[in-house]
Amino acid sequence: MVEVESRSAGGDNSHFGWRALLSAFGSHRITYLMGSAMTAAVHCALLGLGLLAAGDSVPYLFLVVVSHCVTVAIVYPWYRLVVFRVSGDSWLRGYTRFYAVGLSFLGTSAAGIPILVEFAGLPIMVAQGVMIVLSPPLSYLVHRTWTFRHGGRL
Repeated sequence: MVEVESRSAGGDNSHFGWRALLSAFGSHRITYLMGSAMTAAVHCALLGLGLLAAGDSVPYLFLVVVSHCVTVAIVYPWYRLVVFRVSGDSWLRGYTRFYAVGLSFLGTSAAGIPILVEFAGLPIMVAQGVMIVLSPPLSYLVHRTWTFRHGGRL
């Protein structure tokens, strides 16, 4: 058995720390999948609450956009600190890149959801779910090669 030593600010020796927890996840692909699931859950919860609260008084695409914007702000720290483990680069630069990638997927959702809702007759939440399932493989590639690359310039 491998012991991992971690020292807290108080000098307490602990055999379990955040690094041990993160290394238990294996590769960043596992943490990325966890982040994708968390992102989908947060977005769907916000969108669902918005649809329930607003009913038909607010266009559903407006609620998709608002849910997206709030979700990106909530999940960015997970991707930065846990998935890609970026340190030293500017949080604002990283967030700007992260948000730019998110905007491209928001654009895809804004085009795809109405097609699925209006023409295919799917409920809004199902249509959003279809769009969510399609995005993680491509967004992983973009985040890994551009958003969180080391030493990148905006």
